[in-house]
Order: sequence, then structure tokens, then C-alpha cells
Amino acid sequence: MKLNVQYIHLTKIKPDYTIRLTDHVKMLKNRMWDSMHMLVVKQDKKNGFKIICGNDRYEYLTKHTKNKYALCLIDEQPRKKETKNWLQSLSKEREEQDKKLFKKVSPAALSIIKCFLKENPRFHELSLSKRLKVLLLAVRYKKTVIGSMKTKVDNLME
Repeated sequence: MKLNVQYIHLTKIKPDYTIRLTDHVKMLKNRMWDSMHMLVVKQDKKNGFKIICGNDRYEYLTKHTKNKYALCLIDEQPRKKETKNWLQSLSKEREEQDKKLFKKVSPAALSIIKCFLKENPRFHELSLSKRLKVLLLAVRYKKTVIGSMKTKVDNLME
């Protein structure tokens, strides 16, 4: 386990009240008690830090002192072990795949999507997975049109 102690500007630190109390967090909390105003933080993606332990100390430093920096114990545990970050990495991979898919979309399909979005504002109320299902109809517009034409012929033959 890697731990690093350094002073961090208070504007880069954000409190996080949703941290679960795991064995790792308990161990970090015990180490935090060695110092009066030490915070335990983890670096986030935007060059900032989220508080793991010491939200009350952070509030004290920001409201009752003139300190600009806080002594922080930085947890450098790999993010792979955290379920939340693992799920986020999966969703990022999915977004990248979707971007690649839409780069291959024909101009005709894009035109269909634009017209549909103008005419149907309820589309934005759907969940992401349902939106993708609807948009895939436009991406596969040839198959969709041929399928609906076959259905129409079958209905007219009866």
C-alpha cells in the first residue's frame, strides 16, 4: 500500500460523505489520528482530491482558521480494487465503442436521426439503453425499412 503525506491547497480538496467504512478505510482512519488536523484524501480525475476521512477536520480548517493548506495523507491504492471505479471504466469503454459506431453512421442515417429528434421530444425522457435501441433503428435504416415493407406486404396479402 502506498501512502504519501503532503500539504494540499484547500481549494483542491472536496468533501465526500459517501465513503464506505471498509477495513482499508479503518486503517487509514487510525493513521489519521496521529495528527491533529490531518486529512485522508484520494486523488480524483480532475487534479483535485476527495476526502476519505476527516470531513469534520476539513470543515474546521475552512470555516475557523485562515489556513490555505491542509496536511493530507494521500491514499494511492490502485483504483482497480474499487467497484465504483471499475463500473465507471466499463461505462467509458462503452462510450468509446458508441463513438466509433456513430463515426461509421451514414449521412442518410444521421439525417433520419436529426428529423426524428426534432419531431419527438419524448425521446429524451427514455433511459440511455432505450435511446440507443431507438437510434439503432436509424443506423440500420435499410434493414428497418425492408423489414417494415415486408410486414406491410404480408398485411396486404391477407
